[in-house]
Amino acid sequence: MTTTTEIKDEQKIVTPADNQKGIENHKKAAKHHEDAAKHHIEAAKHHEAGNHEKACESTVKAHGHHAMASEAQREDVKHHALKS
Repeated sequence: MTTTTEIKDEQKIVTPADNQKGIENHKKAAKHHEDAAKHHIEAAKHHEAGNHEKACESTVKAHGHHAMASEAQREDVKHHALKS
């Protein structure tokens, strides 16, 4: 019978391919978060300048990057869940 302590002490074995997939997911999510932030800042500047149409365009771009970042995060969570 396995005790809780023994389970906690076990190390999960991560293959190089699995590790690389996790790295790629994190980097992809981070890049999209950065791009989303850039577009939000642009939107704010456009609003300050009174150019609301360009602000709207930047907001839509930011939202798209946010969605892509969320997808990369979901993929990473699924990846971790399958390895548990």
